[in-house]
Amino acid sequence: MVPQSLTRRDAEPQIRRKRPLPGVTRDDSDDELGSDDLPWQWIYNAESPEHNGDDSQSERKRRKVSGSKIVGARMGSFECRVGDCVLLTADGSNEAWVAIICEFIEDDGEGDKAANFMWFSTEKEIRNKDKKRNDFHWNELYISLSWDVNPLASINGKAKVTSLEAFLLKFPSGKIPRHYPEFGKTFICRRGCNTRTATYTDEFVWEEIYQGGDDVFDLIERIEKSTKAVRGRRKARSQSPQETAYLPQTPTKGRARSVRTPQSKRGHAEPGSRSQKKGTGRKLEFTPLATRKLSPSNVQSSPFQIARSRLHVSSVPTSLPCREGEFSLVYSHLEAAITEGTGNCIYISGTPGTGKTATVREVISRLEDAVGSDELDDFIFVEINGMKITDPHQSYALLWEALKGQRASPSQALDLLEREFSNPSPRRTPCVVLMDELDQLVTKNQAVMYNFFNWPTLRHSRLIVLAVANTMDLPERTLSNKISSRLGLTRITFPGYTHEQLMKIIQSRLEGVPGNIVDPDAIQFASRKVAAVSGDARRALDICRRAVELAENDVQGDPMTPSKSGSHDPSRRGRVTISTVKKAINEATTNPIQQHLRGLPLMSKLLIAALLMRIRRTGLMETTFGETLDELQRAAVHSSPLNPGMALILNNGAKATQASGQRLFTRPSYVHTAALDLVAAGLINLEAHRAERSSKLRLAIADDEVKMALRDDGELKAMGIGV
Repeated sequence: MVPQSLTRRDAEPQIRRKRPLPGVTRDDSDDELGSDDLPWQWIYNAESPEHNGDDSQSERKRRKVSGSKIVGARMGSFECRVGDCVLLTADGSNEAWVAIICEFIEDDGEGDKAANFMWFSTEKEIRNKDKKRNDFHWNELYISLSWDVNPLASINGKAKVTSLEAFLLKFPSGKIPRHYPEFGKTFICRRGCNTRTATYTDEFVWEEIYQGGDDVFDLIERIEKSTKAVRGRRKARSQSPQETAYLPQTPTKGRARSVRTPQSKRGHAEPGSRSQKKGTGRKLEFTPLATRKLSPSNVQSSPFQIARSRLHVSSVPTSLPCREGEFSLVYSHLEAAITEGTGNCIYISGTPGTGKTATVREVISRLEDAVGSDELDDFIFVEINGMKITDPHQSYALLWEALKGQRASPSQALDLLEREFSNPSPRRTPCVVLMDELDQLVTKNQAVMYNFFNWPTLRHSRLIVLAVANTMDLPERTLSNKISSRLGLTRITFPGYTHEQLMKIIQSRLEGVPGNIVDPDAIQFASRKVAAVSGDARRALDICRRAVELAENDVQGDPMTPSKSGSHDPSRRGRVTISTVKKAINEATTNPIQQHLRGLPLMSKLLIAALLMRIRRTGLMETTFGETLDELQRAAVHSSPLNPGMALILNNGAKATQASGQRLFTRPSYVHTAALDLVAAGLINLEAHRAERSSKLRLAIADDEVKMALRDDGELKAMGIGV
């Protein structure tokens, strides 16, 4: 059935007509629009001469009481009614679409008279090229079950839809002369189509199934039944016991549907599953080398190899434990926005390694499954990672290419996106944008951030933005009020993992690994150590993976090399114990980078510690040299009054002055040399290698490396600086 129209109000503003399409002639017939200066007026089913076209307040009250129904609209000499086929154009566009008027809407929510249109689709709008028919006529359209609300101002005249037989009877050559009034307004329809799945109905005669007027509702029902008859549903897969343990509810179209624990549709590829291209030429011949045949039992992966592969951070698990609640929130918000065809902006925050991006990707994977099983409308997904683009403005080009498949420069893409999201367009597919590493997309004038968070608020955009950042208060700290206000609608926070959750994550990865090579106490020890520092699941997986490697090295002999007897002694296998995990943690804290950090001069330690504190304070990985100096002076002000070491280093031996009870310092002098030394060592990146206040500054290594190396530094603690 036709979707519910928007809230109706009595506002009736002046609506201007869009310009006619190129090649479409205009005359004074009823098929053409009247003067641009005339307003649209409603046509009611109970009109009389004395109140025809009267839009006074008393007349509107009378119609509200009597229950008069809007059956048409007029502007000058042009009239259109329910069931008419019309041409529609968008402002600033020469492209026209054909649609059937299903119902009129007094107010579309923005003070415009509007209508609900059922759209015809061209063959160009069918995405699946493999299923696209190749017998379409040059002016053939397919009636679809897509509809949308657009203002009456987008109507640009009437269109005529006919059958192929009637068209050829009038135009035997199959072409319409350019000077004919029907040129650009006459189309053929002989099938219905689902443009997303590229499924078609049986061929029909248009005049036999549609006569206009209220027949539009019978047409909708007929096309819906015919399309469903040819659509297949994906066979439901069996659910594991872990999946059925959690069933969060999400809003759906007309019925409730449960969403289970997120499962990945991506897994390890089976041997031989990848298709190979067969060559047509003669195969190359090689001299065979001597080979040794192994039994199938000998070529199987060892338990250590299986455990290492599953503990790798790039391995895609079959489930995401401990994030069911956050998964349900993201899923419900995205599904509701896609279903309702509205824009939305969701801000997702959390420390690194808390599963933000992984959860979003699993939500997208589940939504794509729902689209494939025909339970959800189609949508476009594009991921923009701030760390993978050299300029934040490139995000415009990436979004435009995802929407239209066309490449454009950032400035061109910005203009095209502004026009695309500001104007109505039929059958616009919702687009979900994942903006990962959000802090890297902040520009000086904040234009990129503003545009991406402003476009979802536009009525016709159908853009859903998922902004992912490491800090919860990034909008308030770095963005202006006009941007942060748009982020205040939907916020989802991913807290750091506790040691129980880290244990569950590691155990889920090791589930099914033969040999029971990892002790439960070792998993608990590693989880508690990581949870006490950061709660980063990736750090916990790396430590456990390294512990498995150490245990594998303790095994006498290579488990992959077959022995003469063809079997292995189980007593010679290694095990991951608490001592093994301790070795892995010591290696992580005694790697060359951390050893170099511990051996730095005091001034270099102070500078890199100040840079790390600045990152914590702002949530941005990039700052300036001057802001880092300010952070260092702020730490000096709050250092112990009994310790003169900080003042001596910062002030180059000058005496500190007192003002308002606080100590003030002049600009540091030793910091410049320390900064250049850190750049030479590859620990920081400094713009143009010049230690000026406006120079951009950022860490060239992971911030966890700095934390692990300097958190127990005695000199920093003595000066009141904690990393």
